[in-house]
Amino acid sequence: MAAVTHRVFVSHLSGVPVFDPNGDQVGRVRDLVAMLRVGGRPPRILGLVVEVISRRRIFLPMTRVTGVESGQVITTGVVNMRRFEQRPTERLVLGEFLDRRVRLVDGHDQEGEEVTVLDVAIQQLPARRDWEIDKYFVRKGRGGALRRKGETLTVEWSAVSGFSLDEHGQGAENLVATFERLRPTDVANALHHLSPKRRAEVAAALDDDRLADVLEELPEDDQVEIIGKLAEERAADVLEAMDPDDAADLLSELPEEDKERLLELMRPDDAADVRRLLSYEERTAGGLMTTEPIVLRPDATVADALARVRQQDLSPALAAQVYVCRSPDETPTGKYLGTVHFQRLLRDPPFTLVSSIVDSDLVPLPPDTPLPLVTSYLAAYNMVSAPVVDESGSLLGAVTVDDVLDHLLPDDWRETDLTDLHGEEGIGRGGR
Repeated sequence: MAAVTHRVFVSHLSGVPVFDPNGDQVGRVRDLVAMLRVGGRPPRILGLVVEVISRRRIFLPMTRVTGVESGQVITTGVVNMRRFEQRPTERLVLGEFLDRRVRLVDGHDQEGEEVTVLDVAIQQLPARRDWEIDKYFVRKGRGGALRRKGETLTVEWSAVSGFSLDEHGQGAENLVATFERLRPTDVANALHHLSPKRRAEVAAALDDDRLADVLEELPEDDQVEIIGKLAEERAADVLEAMDPDDAADLLSELPEEDKERLLELMRPDDAADVRRLLSYEERTAGGLMTTEPIVLRPDATVADALARVRQQDLSPALAAQVYVCRSPDETPTGKYLGTVHFQRLLRDPPFTLVSSIVDSDLVPLPPDTPLPLVTSYLAAYNMVSAPVVDESGSLLGAVTVDDVLDHLLPDDWRETDLTDLHGEEGIGRGGR
């Protein structure tokens, strides 16, 4: 097992305040949401159930959590205020794991002595935002947490039976747990070949971020089918979790009234980005770009840039360079000053200002640049991403090579079975 970077017992999190980056309290932790997995793997922590000031309980994904301590939880500040609804694949750690009667597993994998779960320890995996259950604090003998008799001990998650899924189960719960091992592209390929009924069941069971990643890899027909079978509020949540350019592509395939209804349900900031992308022709730089490149102000340092580049959620193409602009530093930005490539960041001292090493020689793309010229630009300058700048000099976004390829390849390229490259095991399995 990988070295533990951070561990906390869930009883210490119950009721602790949740703060945004500015120090304002969002609410309090009321539970943790876990997903059981197959293959003897520990349950994964998907997020927190947070009770906000209005007494509404909402779901806070662990990907939006930047710090978990005994006395507080810090978020990125991006909180979805829709009411939490538990899904079939989810388990509440405080509500369903604690006080549960389970059995210890001996060295021969036989069910052994019965124990009561008093507490659960979760750990954050090294260099990732993922959290999973690490240990159980249990009491031997009969009786719940209030009974003081009986030996207590802390055991590994694998020493307790009853917290994993049967490898051979047929429910969507088991299929979703199996899909967790695969890259989004491989999940999309598997989902594409399921029946419409089965595809809808699995899509309903996936969490929002995971479903968003998978939708981005599916053919348009499958995207429209799946989003159309979700409840409208859930569909809006998934669209918010998608990259804005992918969400815009999907919405452009829907009837106008459905598109507008979903945009109205999305958070205003997310909807504004998508509406802006929808205003451009599809096969132009503006229609292809993402509105979320890495933007830094001139007084940022190389250390600041490398910290942004290291963010796990970034694609390799977006992480290959940063864009230096005057305030505001969200698109559309202030005046675009130039680009700093990742290799240049590695060659300069951490305290160097990015404004002193910016590459301003390359002319950025106007938003109405047609796809063939965008392709030629990337090929001519050996770029994996290019800035899109309007007439006033503001950075609107960036076009990445993967989005360009998506529009150059045949319409059915996503239906290609990549397992043919490496036999039945496929490519990318077991990785993320």
